[in-house]
Amino acid sequence: MPHPRISTKRKPAKESQTSSIATIGVVSFAIAVALFSLPTVIAVDLKVSRNEPTKPAFPVTVNPQSRTITEDPTVEAMLDEHNSTLQASVITAGGLITELASFISSLPAYRLLAGAAGTGIVTIRPGYREEQVANMFARELDWNANQKATFLRQLKVASPVMSEGQFVPGAYAVGGLMVPGDVQIMLHKRYTEEILARYSTSTQERVPIEDALTIASMLEKETSDPTEMRIISGIIWNRLWIGMKLQIDATLQYAKANNSKSITTWWPPVVPKDKYIKSPYNTYQNKGLPPGPIANPSTAAVLAALNPKKTDCLFYFHDSDGGFHCAPTYKEHVAMLKKYYGRGK
Repeated sequence: MPHPRISTKRKPAKESQTSSIATIGVVSFAIAVALFSLPTVIAVDLKVSRNEPTKPAFPVTVNPQSRTITEDPTVEAMLDEHNSTLQASVITAGGLITELASFISSLPAYRLLAGAAGTGIVTIRPGYREEQVANMFARELDWNANQKATFLRQLKVASPVMSEGQFVPGAYAVGGLMVPGDVQIMLHKRYTEEILARYSTSTQERVPIEDALTIASMLEKETSDPTEMRIISGIIWNRLWIGMKLQIDATLQYAKANNSKSITTWWPPVVPKDKYIKSPYNTYQNKGLPPGPIANPSTAAVLAALNPKKTDCLFYFHDSDGGFHCAPTYKEHVAMLKKYYGRGK
């Protein structure tokens, strides 16, 4: 009995190619839908997270009146917690997803498909100036120059009044129909939840919040490492207590940008002659703290300002590999500079 023949015919190449194209198309469509939905998903998550229980009050281990610093082990634990968020200047997996959502929501194609009321994500990075914050919202919400100027102007005069240092870094869900006043209310609400609600009366009596935000803003521009923030905070307090000028380069950058008639960057590089800029923010020329914050600090930086590391250092620098070094005397500081750079300053 003859065996039945097994067909060895293959599908026509054209049919196989069409099937592959269809599969790729389905997968691509699914990915596109997922990415398109990401800003909305992140926005919902942000709203849910805002309903979490009130966070604990900030500890404070520095006492400017007695010029002392005590150690509190709970501070390290709190910094570890903040170090896992975007607010601590550290990019994590969650932070990258939020960044991706922010990027997608800024694309013209997303705006076209989502419409005027589409959900967008604005991410304020630690260390931004208020002008940079305004630029972020203006770009996402398609504000014109007048609306952006209105936003910056009404921050100073319209309730709730806000100023440099009060724009809490992190992700914000926005709708395309939001006007400057809506954004101002949203920003102040976050500042109230993350900072004001955690700043007790006793802490205010010990370290006024404006001083804490000013120190935190300088820390934010000097380093993104929470441990280094606490050491530099200790150095700043040490200098304040002995009447020594702070000599922080970031304050020169702030003053330099303020004095510039044509802004190309809000954080211009510093050159030696900048140490002579006439500005109350120039900490090379003026003793004490500058008049106010020079940027918007993370919660981690605020914690570091209130809870410095006890140290006898008065000088510090970062080497070319990013290593941090500090010294109690200028002589030792210069010796370390020569070791790492071949010259002192």
